[in-house]
Amino acid sequence: MDFTEKARIMDGARIGRALARLASEIVEDNHGVGQLYLVGIQRRGVPLANRLADRINDLEGVRPPVGVLDITLYRDDLSTVGANPIINRTDLPVDVDGRSVLLIDDVLYTGRTIRAALDQLIDFGRPRRVQLAVLIDRGKEHRELPIQADFVGKLVPTKKSEIIKVMLDDFDGEEGVAIVERPSEERA
Repeated sequence: MDFTEKARIMDGARIGRALARLASEIVEDNHGVGQLYLVGIQRRGVPLANRLADRINDLEGVRPPVGVLDITLYRDDLSTVGANPIINRTDLPVDVDGRSVLLIDDVLYTGRTIRAALDQLIDFGRPRRVQLAVLIDRGKEHRELPIQADFVGKLVPTKKSEIIKVMLDDFDGEEGVAIVERPSEERA
């Protein structure tokens, strides 16, 4: 499916600056690294979690552990995904019990991905605290659940017809964030 790019809202440098600011805010809010455990949501949340861990290491001299969640089987729309959904790995090398877990994703939209991530995370134990960091927040007007991010790289209010496309070298061979839209005949 082809999309029309309406606006490029972040380039690689802006993503880097947003992550540096987020790392500083996370350290400040958590009073250091302590029991902090970063958990990236598959797919683009994982490289963002690793980049944040590196930035925190630059600030504190300690790199917090990073885990990976694949929420595919926890989605409330799994039946619409297809008969054979692609399942990636979940890897939580550190016990979540008693830790301050920071869930990390690329875009916050309806809140349903985060709800699924919380459901899965709780299956692994009882964190002391769970926070949410996102690179892009599309705005509360799209929320279907009462979920909000504690740390936001950039707030980008969008229309329902628009899509936020986060591009990271790890998957896309380029860095940036764009607002894209389906051509009008496909939206009908």
